[in-house]
Amino acid sequence: MIYLQLFWEFFKTGLFAVGGGLATLPFLSDISARCGWFSAQQLADMIAVAESTPGPIGVNMATFAGIQTAGLLGGIVATLSIILPSFVIIVIITALLTKFRENAYVQSVLRVLRPASVGLIGAAVFSVLKVALLVPSVNGIALSPIAVGLFVLLLAVRWKFPKLHPIFLIAAGAVCGILFAL
Repeated sequence: MIYLQLFWEFFKTGLFAVGGGLATLPFLSDISARCGWFSAQQLADMIAVAESTPGPIGVNMATFAGIQTAGLLGGIVATLSIILPSFVIIVIITALLTKFRENAYVQSVLRVLRPASVGLIGAAVFSVLKVALLVPSVNGIALSPIAVGLFVLLLAVRWKFPKLHPIFLIAAGAVCGILFAL
């Protein structure tokens, strides 16, 4: 039963997360809240792992979440189910787009999808920053000075050295995470 539920949840995510891997974050957050398969902290860990491994972030996150939930078979089910809608849609669009490429309705739909994708990605960025920079405190939640400092430092390094390969920033973030966990 868990495999069918994994399939359905990640199929819906793959179907409606328009805009790429980061657009899956609101859906994953919802899955976490409804199904309890992983916590907000585990979601943040999934983002870190998915961002630092090769491949599409949404697929990496689905694989990680599936493995966390139901082992290797769960990872396979989640991965296949998140890519299935895209595969089917691309096959259909390829067949239709060549026929309706200049259609005004098709152009209108594409114009509407662009800002919707930006909004979903913005919401994903906000949710990631919230998990990464906020910590529990006696008054509720507060900004983590260490996390904010590290964020600003890495942002400044990226700004100062725009040609620096992202792997160095990922490695620096991983080292800092390991050091802070000790």
